[in-house]
Amino acid sequence: MGVRIERIDLPGFGVRNDVITNSGCRVSVVSLRSGERDLAFFNADDPDSNAASISLTDDEASAIAEVLGSSLTLSRLSALGEKAEGLFNEEISLPNGSGFVGHPMGSMKARTLTSASIVAIVRGNDVVASPGPEVVFESGDVIVAVGTRQGLDALGKLINNGPS
Repeated sequence: MGVRIERIDLPGFGVRNDVITNSGCRVSVVSLRSGERDLAFFNADDPDSNAASISLTDDEASAIAEVLGSSLTLSRLSALGEKAEGLFNEEISLPNGSGFVGHPMGSMKARTLTSASIVAIVRGNDVVASPGPEVVFESGDVIVAVGTRQGLDALGKLINNGPS
């Protein structure tokens, strides 16, 4: 069963988006015209009864969206490798003291030189999903890449050898 999303306009107030889970629970995101957001949970037994709700600041809403989006991106990426023959994904640690630390990802020219694509960067407990060329590498970064076996091997060498 696919995920069902219902959008309800709240004239004069904003909009409510409801996600109905497979178990029948309703999770609502209420976006008010004032910019405030509320996250509400409803029981499957009584969809009109609010089980819990919380108001979110912009930063809190962004953090929740990032966490959910990043973990979903990585789990879908793992599943992709199982479906596409010849396509692999790999996590490559950026060595401490690498010449790439402190430089933007675009300066690596990873895709141009190796045909492998960097799709995420794991920084401790955080994930930078779909990093742009302006994202600066930091010591301890783990690079998540997709490509052919040959392309990923070439990317690993590029990362370990540093810029030329």
